[in-house]
Amino acid sequence: MRPRDTILLTGFGPFPGVADNASQRFVPKLAHLAARRFSAHRVVARILPTDWERAPARLHDLYTRERPKLVLHFGVSPSASSYVIERVAHNTRKAAEDAAGALPRDGVVVRGGPDTLAARIPVEDVRERLDALGVPAVTSDDAGSYLCNALLYRSLIYAEQIAAPEAVGFFHIPQQIQPALLKSQAEPGVARFDWGTALIGGLEIIRTCLGRPPPSRRHVKNR
Repeated sequence: MRPRDTILLTGFGPFPGVADNASQRFVPKLAHLAARRFSAHRVVARILPTDWERAPARLHDLYTRERPKLVLHFGVSPSASSYVIERVAHNTRKAAEDAAGALPRDGVVVRGGPDTLAARIPVEDVRERLDALGVPAVTSDDAGSYLCNALLYRSLIYAEQIAAPEAVGFFHIPQQIQPALLKSQAEPGVARFDWGTALIGGLEIIRTCLGRPPPSRRHVKNR
């Protein structure tokens, strides 16, 4: 029997100023749904420490052990009110403390590395398909200079050196995800990022990155 391809989903733990990281709760929920929806694949969910040294080391181990075919990272941003689809990672790190109180050893992610690396996902297709489902999303060329950006940069490097995933991307989400509303409570025509839309959107992100067609129209009503 042919082994199942692996989908790797990661989130982050707490860090200074964010005691409860929404991605730490979001990723396991998404993985649970994805394992049922994409049963031909093996879904692996891991929460990485928000640590300059340990996060890339853990990710390196995951690439080596899992040889994933799809890698999607999630993290929070104080400015996000929707999905923020990151287009690029920058070879830069700011002098900010991680969860262990440590500063980065260098101002760049990889010495001698390119200034930027493009995410390996169909960014516009993802945004358009989220929009079609009524899931708020925007694109971004600036993933910041903290752990989120550094992890995406490292992930793209590992994708070249260790495995060959079909897609590698990073998505910022709001620091707080609102409870899902009943259909009778939702305001018509207003896209709202809550647990319902977040998880619907997460499944659609995976579906798009796997190259699968969008859901049929009957599943996209009452948006």
